[in-house]
Amino acid sequence: MDTNGWPAADGFPGGANTYRMPLPRLSLTPDAGHGPLHGAWWPRCDALELELPSLLGALGHRLGTVVGVTVDTAAWPDVPRTVPAPGHVIEVFLSAVDIEAHTITLDCGPLGRRELLVVPPGEPAGAASWLLTTASDPGNALSAPHMLALAQANWER
Repeated sequence: MDTNGWPAADGFPGGANTYRMPLPRLSLTPDAGHGPLHGAWWPRCDALELELPSLLGALGHRLGTVVGVTVDTAAWPDVPRTVPAPGHVIEVFLSAVDIEAHTITLDCGPLGRRELLVVPPGEPAGAASWLLTTASDPGNALSAPHMLALAQANWER
């Protein structure tokens, strides 16, 4: 992507352009944390196949190698079963459990699981900023649905 936010031209045959997702809007707890969440992620759209590789690339090895993710079926209804990640393929599992609504669970193999709040792509910037900060606070004890309800009550959409 160039500095104006336009798709990058990679010189593919026929002059085809590719689009690279910008760096993800992500906030993680400094350590494992004590609450139900280990941070938050604010994707730009609801296309997990576009957003997930960017998220995993930004995580690097901070959480270990992510081997699978579990996402909420309501938030990601048309998600593919696998998504390419830097250096490997991630298996995607779907969950309809209400407690997991608006979250993504990253299975980091031997390092365990990390639960991130997924801030809806269309969330107002003020609400999203509060959600990113609060979810990454190691002392936060609020669940993802509770946090989103508080944000909705305090910021207009």
